[in-house]
Amino acid sequence: MSTDSKQPSGDQTLFWGCFIALITTAFAFITRANLTNEIWPDALGLDEVETQELFFAGIWPFAISIILFSLIIDRIGYKTAMYFSFVCYTVYSVLAIIANSVLNGESEGAQGTAHSLLYWGSVILGLGNGTVEAYINPVVATMFRKEKTKWLNILHAGWPGGLVLGGLLTIGITVLLSNAFDADLKDYWIILIFLIALPAVVFLIMLSRSVFPVTERVASGTSYKEMLSEFGAAGALIASALIFSQLGEIFKWGALVSWTLVGLSTIAFGAYCRSFGRPILIVLCIIMMPLAITELGTDGTITGIMVTPMENAGWDPLWVLVYTSAIMMVLRFFAGPIVGALTPIGLLVASAFLAVIGLYLLSDVQGVFLIFSVATLYGLGKTFFWPTMLGVVSEQCPKGGALTLNAIAGIGMLAVGIIGGPWIGKMQEDSIRAGLDETVYNEIKAEEKKRYVLGGYTALDVKKVEAYPDGDIVKMEIEAVMESAPQSALARVALFPLFMLICYVGLALYFRSRGGYKTVNLRIKGEDDSA
Repeated sequence: MSTDSKQPSGDQTLFWGCFIALITTAFAFITRANLTNEIWPDALGLDEVETQELFFAGIWPFAISIILFSLIIDRIGYKTAMYFSFVCYTVYSVLAIIANSVLNGESEGAQGTAHSLLYWGSVILGLGNGTVEAYINPVVATMFRKEKTKWLNILHAGWPGGLVLGGLLTIGITVLLSNAFDADLKDYWIILIFLIALPAVVFLIMLSRSVFPVTERVASGTSYKEMLSEFGAAGALIASALIFSQLGEIFKWGALVSWTLVGLSTIAFGAYCRSFGRPILIVLCIIMMPLAITELGTDGTITGIMVTPMENAGWDPLWVLVYTSAIMMVLRFFAGPIVGALTPIGLLVASAFLAVIGLYLLSDVQGVFLIFSVATLYGLGKTFFWPTMLGVVSEQCPKGGALTLNAIAGIGMLAVGIIGGPWIGKMQEDSIRAGLDETVYNEIKAEEKKRYVLGGYTALDVKKVEAYPDGDIVKMEIEAVMESAPQSALARVALFPLFMLICYVGLALYFRSRGGYKTVNLRIKGEDDSA
């Protein structure tokens, strides 16, 4: 058990330190989203799928660290996890600086070396981000255990808040370089790496002085084995299948090895805890996968997807992400009354419906007024997804402690990194193919079929397009399709929240049949239940 002392629920320094730690993860996300959408593809010579694989290399490691730390965090202490996350941010920054130097050196193989540095730096960054959520979620759920969904929503206002602040700083730096120094961010992108240091140092100072609480699970006397039993063999199967599939892609050990490891880990976990897992938790784990792709997968690609319509309107495409994030930030601070009026499940039903409409309309909208109008629907839809799901898990499966609360977040992140990012990239490549004459496409497609976790795909060979003479009609047609077609991929992304909508309606009917949604509370020794 952690040696951290029990913390009064009203410690605002601890809460806001966790809030700023989450802002750090958002800074890391939005700066990398901008770099992978607008700068690194040209600098490193990447196609759409390779670009998304690089971006989501900073996403899937989140799951590994958040799940692993959840298994041991009650023993090693939250402060140790906090220090580990700060070290990860430092290592990422150092590797990015080295990659920038390699690219500037323009030596043979510079692109490949820089890509490897940025890829593994992103992996380490993802581990740090996952560790942040591994300690902030159970800490806040413990501090405010009577109003978990409300306070988890307020905590997670730090995510869109960081996206807004980080996005504004990114746009401001771009404008400053262009207007004041007649320079291009493509030559000075390393500046964005240093933005992460601002909130990271602040949370380090705040949390290193704070005393972390004993979690609700530990305080109630719920055993470690009981915690594992909530997750059960079914939860272990889902998590291990995603983890070993991703690791298999990285280390190229093949499907047989991956599924052998999945089977062994699932059997071992199930044999120890002797539980299939809570059925409602398994359902929530399944829903969390399309939820994470809908929110984080789209957020990670929306800047690149909306480049053409936004630039045609005279706006930086990053404004779409900044605007929808601002909606999220404001509304999450006022989640309490909304949750009280709709219940958590009712709120998720409404959110999924708005996300479906918003994404579908966003796939074919032009003009800045219409873009922001439709983006408002999408912003409203995605606002409450993540923290409300965490709240539902914590309220329905409190015996699962840090494990169930964080494992579902890890499963969502794995789904984004393994499936969502590359799949959205493939949808963009497919949209380009659909927009071109078949004969023309066959002339400019890559000779070799490439692969990602869901199978094979054919990518456009940019060098073949560049080989056409300037002013050539065919070249202009190809470039026009390359600019406009990716936006239409959003219509297919809308299938994810549509699936979620069906599942949430089913959950609403389930809770209604049981007398309505009710929070499950653990009895804490020495605590007045009427409080």
